[in-house]
Amino acid sequence: MDSVSDLAFFALVLRQGTLTAAARELGVTTPSVSKRLAQIEQRLGVRLLNRTTRSISLTTEGDLYLTNGSRILSELAELEQLVTSSRAEPAGLLRVNASFGFGRAHIAPALSAFIERYPSMEIQLHLTDRPVSLQEYAFDVGIRFGDVPDARINARLLVKNRRLVCAAPAYLKRHGTPKTPRDLAQHDCIVLRENDSAYGNWHFLRGKKSEIVKVRGALSSNDGSAVLRWALEGRGIVVRSEWETGELVRNGMLVPLLEEWTLPNADIYAVYLERHRLSPKLRTFIDFLGARLKRTVNVREVVVKKA
Repeated sequence: MDSVSDLAFFALVLRQGTLTAAARELGVTTPSVSKRLAQIEQRLGVRLLNRTTRSISLTTEGDLYLTNGSRILSELAELEQLVTSSRAEPAGLLRVNASFGFGRAHIAPALSAFIERYPSMEIQLHLTDRPVSLQEYAFDVGIRFGDVPDARINARLLVKNRRLVCAAPAYLKRHGTPKTPRDLAQHDCIVLRENDSAYGNWHFLRGKKSEIVKVRGALSSNDGSAVLRWALEGRGIVVRSEWETGELVRNGMLVPLLEEWTLPNADIYAVYLERHRLSPKLRTFIDFLGARLKRTVNVREVVVKKA
């Protein structure tokens, strides 16, 4: 085994967090992962990891090996990208991160179409319930909603998207239609528990005026699909993205509310680290994904039906 492959192996083990998870990712047994780690430590003459059956942690030498090793692997990847930049067809591995709902509905089908067009590519799609660090988890690209606050990350707008307040006609028939954001405090609202945002606080903006409303209801979940289903069943008022509600609004299954107010930005971006800006395979993928989402995501064309 060469030193570069040992570096890549060690970085993968740290990304996975446990020897068992690393073994599962590599398609080998846990003892074989442990054996290879021991061989690397024997070759270097130092202990790199403190490990138990449930966790691993870096020693001082391990931290030095990982930090400088990651830089070497990154520089090697950049060199390979430079050498292969003239290829007519992109090739190689891309690791993609997206949210569960949008990832299942749009990213997974897009990746299938991308591989059909570019068979020399290999794609690993990892769906998570919240955005994760591209650098820490070695993702090449992430699909994100809303503003991208990290200045170290590049972002490409893929498609415009809004958040809508909406409810089923059956709910509005029973409980009436809110006329202002403050009216929501008197309604059953279905809340999505996600990220680290304040639970049940809905933010509204109209011109220079802003309002934050604390909403409540009998139902809440960390799963957007469950929240949307409850709204369709008439259980309450919900805030969901236009990409998943557009067709439902057009069909009259959901009614948009408080349309003179806007909610926080939910535009859909591809984000990637600065060092990957010249990668031909990444550029090809983002161009492909942006063009596809403009065709498949139902936004900005909602024909609103008044309640």
